[in-house]
Amino acid sequence: MKSLMSWVKQARLLVAVSLPECQFCLKKAAPSPELPGVCRSCYQSIPWIRTPRCQTCGRPVGCPDCSRSHSPVPIRCNRSAVSYTSTMREILGQYKYRGNERLTPILGLMLDRAYAMLQQEQRERHRSLTRSHQGRSTPFSLFKRKQRLSAQWQADLLVPVPVSAARLAERGFNQAEQLAGALTRRRGVPQLPLLVRTHHTAKQSFKSRSERLADMKHAFTGNTDSAVLQTLRSHVDASSLQPGQRPLQIVLIDDIYTTGSTIRACAEALQQLCGSQGYTAEIYALTWARS
Repeated sequence: MKSLMSWVKQARLLVAVSLPECQFCLKKAAPSPELPGVCRSCYQSIPWIRTPRCQTCGRPVGCPDCSRSHSPVPIRCNRSAVSYTSTMREILGQYKYRGNERLTPILGLMLDRAYAMLQQEQRERHRSLTRSHQGRSTPFSLFKRKQRLSAQWQADLLVPVPVSAARLAERGFNQAEQLAGALTRRRGVPQLPLLVRTHHTAKQSFKSRSERLADMKHAFTGNTDSAVLQTLRSHVDASSLQPGQRPLQIVLIDDIYTTGSTIRACAEALQQLCGSQGYTAEIYALTWARS
């Protein structure tokens, strides 16, 4: 009996040793099938945003910022994968400030859920627009084209929010760029650096909403590098986007949406750049977390 108990104990120990380490809690545990690299317990505690209450910024609860603002919003909407709880703050801290780049594919997979939500919403929006044209004297070819768009909506470009040279030197990588790269590999949507950071700004964590908005107002501009613009033109040509047809579907990528000051400034700079090249654009945002 004693030898049997010893054997069982050794077997359990071998099983425990062979289990992978969870990238969230760093404990050896059975991985979740939905999110490789994360154990079942950690996966079940993820605060997913499944139904945004604010249709503009993607907040899962009432949003005083969007409801009280009467100024035009330069993005169609933001969608985030998770709520920024204390647990998610710790995960982002491991990745962003402590350089745990092994989290990139996991956070990218989480961001992909927000992309799927955005894609479904836009397909439904286009279907609704198509139905509204059924009773009008719309040319048949245009009507069929709208039907095709409703079934196939996908972003044309992903644009990561750029970081300053000082921040890049401090961290060694741009987290938004890495998240965009993970999404590109899953969805096949190209990433293009259409924005540049004009100056370094201090950390936004302890600033008020008004201070963040003022700080970010002129922090970004369009990237006028000839190689980047040529790539943009080539992509537009390859997508058969002609003037007067549909606008470019551009998705900004960042790690977290707090007041929206960064996303707003980036979207305004993108609109100006696209306009200077003769294109119209619909701009969306995808962020890993919504605070």
